[in-house]
Amino acid sequence: MVIILILISGLSIWLLNPYEAMDYAIEIMGNKNGVRITRNDWIVVEPANLNKVDTGFIFYPGGRVKAEAYTPLAFNIARSGYKVVIVPMPVNLAIFGINEADKVIKKYNHIDNWVIGGHSLGGAMAARYASENPSRITGLILLASYPSKEDDLSRGDLDVLSIYATRDGIATAEKINNSKELLPADTVWVKIEGGNHSQFGFYGFQSGDNEAIISRKEQQKETIKAIKKFLLKIKR
Repeated sequence: MVIILILISGLSIWLLNPYEAMDYAIEIMGNKNGVRITRNDWIVVEPANLNKVDTGFIFYPGGRVKAEAYTPLAFNIARSGYKVVIVPMPVNLAIFGINEADKVIKKYNHIDNWVIGGHSLGGAMAARYASENPSRITGLILLASYPSKEDDLSRGDLDVLSIYATRDGIATAEKINNSKELLPADTVWVKIEGGNHSQFGFYGFQSGDNEAIISRKEQQKETIKAIKKFLLKIKR
């Protein structure tokens, strides 16, 4: 009983101490600059001056990472004409909110093309949603992430973008390479030299990661460039 109580206590502390968003990620939520950011059940980031947005990107945060940590990424994508919906997860773990995309798609039913994706655990659960809902999803974007073996997407016609970093200590290049057989043959692979796991978001340094040898700004720039190029193909 004592051991069980200790384990429960340790798990509670772990869950109740997520990685908080850095100040910059919070500050950007107040930056208009052609982008509208609203916060209700989700963080919705979209162009402020477009009458119609036909492509949307549903984003699942990494494990134990607050959703706000991905607002700078969403902000820069939305500026190019896309609706980005960051979905906060129960206890900050996407494994408990795999089907949250259902609610987003239902609410914004005017969107023609939906892409889903996420960082780390969020990406893996986005891959599961895409695997189970092929008629709803046009594309999948994985940031430092890969699908589990039960979510084999290799035989489908899903467009997939996988971005990973060479200094990632969590979703290592070896793990990414070992998962390639689970994704379509025409998957777009983008390797960020010198980047790490933590710099795909704005939440500081994650335990178990390696130090990056490029800046967060540079890693974000390369990530955003690859995502925009991929979304442009989806939009067409």
